[in-house]
Amino acid sequence: MNTTHVTPQNARVAGALGAEDSSVRLQAALAVGSNPDPAFLETLVERCAVEPDFFVRDMLSWALTRLSPEVALPRIRRELGSERPQARSQALHTLSKVGDRSTWAWITRDMLRDSDDEVARTAWRVAVALVPEDEENELADELVRQLGRGDHSVQLSLSRALVDLGDVTRPALEKAAANPDPAVAAHARATELLRQNPQTGFDAAVEEARRVVALGPERAAAASAAPADAEPTQTTGTAETTGAARDAETSEAPHC
Repeated sequence: MNTTHVTPQNARVAGALGAEDSSVRLQAALAVGSNPDPAFLETLVERCAVEPDFFVRDMLSWALTRLSPEVALPRIRRELGSERPQARSQALHTLSKVGDRSTWAWITRDMLRDSDDEVARTAWRVAVALVPEDEENELADELVRQLGRGDHSVQLSLSRALVDLGDVTRPALEKAAANPDPAVAAHARATELLRQNPQTGFDAAVEEARRVVALGPERAAAASAAPADAEPTQTTGTAETTGAARDAETSEAPHC
């Protein structure tokens, strides 16, 4: 904190930002944002890098957006190169809150490929929000290179970013759907299904994509076109049991 602007009240608020109780830290961040003062810039940025509570971090970012961009953005930019993953991730998140499209140039390929999943996920989302129209195709190609990466939540984040980018992703996704790596191909197909119909749901799209990759497009299409009313012959007892199980499953299914 800039000691040339310290007042007893500012000192108390700055101390509260590091309090043990997260609710106290949240209220302190709210107070700083409600009365923006450049004297808090360094304290806010430093707290972003270490704050463990998501809601407090979000309030810290909001407080930074309340400062003049001319004051806040240069300091936030420095955090993009921090050795601490949370500092990089939160700096990216704050850029998305500021929404200044001139900061697009700060989103590098290294950030989009960051080895830390949380940093990469944030970079994907921010890049899609800030990318100029004439660079959307290049961004789509870069994001598609990450297909198949990470666990369910990471893949969902990447799919959402690609869907949000829009129709420009279609050629890259179609090419990736033919990738020899089944994980990449399935993720590409699932993302394209979501792009065509965002109401599909990611899990359902992934399941369908894996089926197509496993069977091949032609066999999967043929299986889907097969008559649904053809059932194997069953004994009366088996049929009754199957019918009861089906009725029970239907009654327990969630209603949409």
